[in-house]
Amino acid sequence: MRWLVGWSSAAAGSAGAGSAGATGNDGETVHPVGSQLLWGDPDPLWAVGDWRPDEVRAVKADAQTRIAVLGTCGATDEQLKVALFAARGGALRHLTAWSGSYTAVVQVGRRVTIAGDLAGVRPVFYTPWASGTAYATAALPLADLIEAHLDIGHLAALLAAPDVPEALHDSTPYQGVRRIPPGHALILRNGAREIAGYEPVASLAVAAPAADATSAVDGVRDALVEAVRTRLTAPRHVPGADIDPGPVPGMGPAERRAARGMPVPGIGADLSGGPASGTLALLAAGLPGMPGTVLGHGTGAGERLLAVTFNDLATGGREAELERAGAIAANPRLHHVVVTGGEETLPYVDLDAPLTDEPGPSLVTAARHRARLASGSADHLTGYGARQVMDAHPARLADLLMDRKRRHLVKPVAALTKADGSVMVPARVYAAARRLARTPYRAGVEGLADRLLHRRFDEPGGAVGASLAALAWGRPGPAARWLTGEALAEVSVRLQDTVIRPGTGPGQRPGDFRARAALARHAADLRILEQAAEIRFQRLHAPFLDNQVVRACRALPEALRVQPGARASILRTVLEGAGVSDLPPGWGAPSHASSAAAARIGLRVAVDDLIALFDTPLLAQAGLVEARVVRKALRAAAQGEPLPLDGLADLVSLELWLRRIVARRGTCWTGTPARQRAVPTGTVRPQRGALGAAGRP
Repeated sequence: MRWLVGWSSAAAGSAGAGSAGATGNDGETVHPVGSQLLWGDPDPLWAVGDWRPDEVRAVKADAQTRIAVLGTCGATDEQLKVALFAARGGALRHLTAWSGSYTAVVQVGRRVTIAGDLAGVRPVFYTPWASGTAYATAALPLADLIEAHLDIGHLAALLAAPDVPEALHDSTPYQGVRRIPPGHALILRNGAREIAGYEPVASLAVAAPAADATSAVDGVRDALVEAVRTRLTAPRHVPGADIDPGPVPGMGPAERRAARGMPVPGIGADLSGGPASGTLALLAAGLPGMPGTVLGHGTGAGERLLAVTFNDLATGGREAELERAGAIAANPRLHHVVVTGGEETLPYVDLDAPLTDEPGPSLVTAARHRARLASGSADHLTGYGARQVMDAHPARLADLLMDRKRRHLVKPVAALTKADGSVMVPARVYAAARRLARTPYRAGVEGLADRLLHRRFDEPGGAVGASLAALAWGRPGPAARWLTGEALAEVSVRLQDTVIRPGTGPGQRPGDFRARAALARHAADLRILEQAAEIRFQRLHAPFLDNQVVRACRALPEALRVQPGARASILRTVLEGAGVSDLPPGWGAPSHASSAAAARIGLRVAVDDLIALFDTPLLAQAGLVEARVVRKALRAAAQGEPLPLDGLADLVSLELWLRRIVARRGTCWTGTPARQRAVPTGTVRPQRGALGAAGRP
């Protein structure tokens, strides 16, 4: 786990590496454990964790004008210096316009600017502290700094309405620690803070400007190629080259590395058989240069890109995907490795994962991903985020109606009609889309609050039912049906408090609003997955979530997005533009069934352990659920009843996270007075009043 942390205070002082930190009672300073100082007081900045040397870059114009970029960034030092001078005038957007995935921090005098990303995979958190503001790219260090208790109201909202920004607002699992929204920057001046957006938002007052589909797809191609090229041109890494204990009889260097659990040197990619991972693997293999492993490390080093495919032997049903992956891997510049997994890699079976910064549903599948990534490379490309940035959220049908583009609804509605087989589907979908287009934002949020308060969770099933349910400003989460009435009432109040604030409203069309919320949710879970399934010395790369790729995908016309198979068609065009035209049959076929089957089988295998987990759950102590209700739901789901498995994953992962945060010892900080930690009482019970009252925003 890696993060950056710093603060801005009202007190002025002389900058210097030896004076960084907040002074304690006996003259010592508070500073993060295991950190490297990037610049000192009065507004210090540290990089904490196992950052690579090439991942931390700092450029200075003078003692009080400097920029630090942490992560994978395609900008040259000269470009960073030009951006630094432009930032003097308050410009922000250019700090996020380079290829790669990174966090930029700019200091101009006493003004410090920290830019978050568009997707939310690199968030920024802040908290008031020491007559100023502390900030970080992880919430737990700030919670340790202020000895924060758990925000039970936030946890309730995370279960009841995880895709609704109004329910979560800017809160985190820790009281007093806040996050800035995606597409925004945190600006600090002498300890005072301001949150400013740097990205234009489509207006509700006028129709969206007409976009040319060809030029938009070309933009996606250019952004993806540049994102992959940025990873390929970065320095190659040989994990653990300096810690090999030496020869072992019968084991070569590769076997010793595998026994230590280290990734393969160089660059590799997932190859699941889907269009997203296949596109990245083919782009990486097709770009000029040596795409794969470092010279002198393994067969075909420096010539072939390592492509990893996971074959789940416990579920089956992925024969078509595996066949497509094998056909793609026939490319002579790819070295294909198939990783097999049995019952031990099913969801819920192995729940032994490290403490993460925040809870997330990926905790129940971390071991499954870790098994695949253990055979991956030091820098591993993944297709995460492609569906969220390219596909059309069902609510975008309402956007088309608002723009008077009814004819573009024909194909998606026809596809739903074919899947359902009912002649009433077109009328139902059109009526739901028109209702959403005419529903004000405030009325939509109030309707969701009323649904939670009165426990109305029934939704039609099937593909059509899911689309109809998504045609709303917000909907209850899959775990909401198992929450207590008190928890649901708390979330309902949070929603009602949001809509009565002056200036409330997203200022966006419902489809665009829902799509951005879904992207932020997915990016947050990917961030937790990176921490839970982390392989030492390995970096996961998700080029589809880079700022420039997200921008390019947002420029795609709505009429193109909503067409069935749009993502596969766009990626096919991207590859053809990059010179790759020989794709296997079935390219882009949907593959959700295997994931759902694996979750259900894993639940059935691990049901006894899960029921034991909820004998005396911390969720019940917090007032969020009743233990017997969850145990009953687990038994029913294991027996095959049609319950929302995503909701059970949310409950199990949150219970696991609570147990780890309560059992945690130690802190991210050192100094005087003796540092406490987040959740210092070691309990999850609300500190005072009603559920979550202490943490209500």
